[in-house]
Amino acid sequence: MSRAPEAASPPLLAPRDALFLDFDGTLAEIAERPDLVRVPPDLVALIERTQRLLGGALAVISGRPLRQIDEHLLPLQLPGAGQHGAELRVHGNATPQRRAWPGIAAMAADVAARFGADPQLIVEAKGAAVALHYRAAPERAEECQAAMRELAARHGLAVLVGKMVVEARPHGLHKGLAVETLLARPLFAGRRPVFVGDDTTDEDGFEFVQACGGYGVKVGPGDSVARYRLDDVGAVHDWLARSADAVARARESAA
Repeated sequence: MSRAPEAASPPLLAPRDALFLDFDGTLAEIAERPDLVRVPPDLVALIERTQRLLGGALAVISGRPLRQIDEHLLPLQLPGAGQHGAELRVHGNATPQRRAWPGIAAMAADVAARFGADPQLIVEAKGAAVALHYRAAPERAEECQAAMRELAARHGLAVLVGKMVVEARPHGLHKGLAVETLLARPLFAGRRPVFVGDDTTDEDGFEFVQACGGYGVKVGPGDSVARYRLDDVGAVHDWLARSADAVARARESAA
């Protein structure tokens, strides 16, 4: 993966944009354990305002199950994709559509048998993917990645390495496809897509939106195909707030 030649701060959103947001490391700071993530008290109101100003065209695209996103953003239930697209919710407050994936249950059982009792590691069975977190033991990255590749090959699954996590998931399942699917729905269709994320799992999303006239925003350091960059989660929140103000002004001017 290469760094995009242009790494400036992103422009502010426009009224006809469709915004797709990663969660961990983008909207919320990454925690030592997934269940310890906390969101600032004013974030929900900011997301709700931005979504309303964009005519509803705001979605969360996450490796987490959507129910976990909902718990952190109550009372919001946003459109979006969970587990890299295995779950899809086209409209807020709707029941997510889910698919069953062969091999995942057996993979989860094997990973739990090998690492479930290890106090340094966290095994997360998501339903359509299995993640092994080693944030408390970064020196074990090579061991964890090798073990997950071995088990995933046995069950016909793909492996993706993220920030202190390695994940097994079905082949062909990624955030770019999730964004493509949502962008074809009436709520998002005809808008310029903008994707914001921080990890390797977001690169497919960046590539897709930039191939169809939108742009990606990489959060934090590291090589990326994204055209723009924001330094950290705080910078994302600031950009969202300024974008919401800009969209509000544009809508007032057009009224």
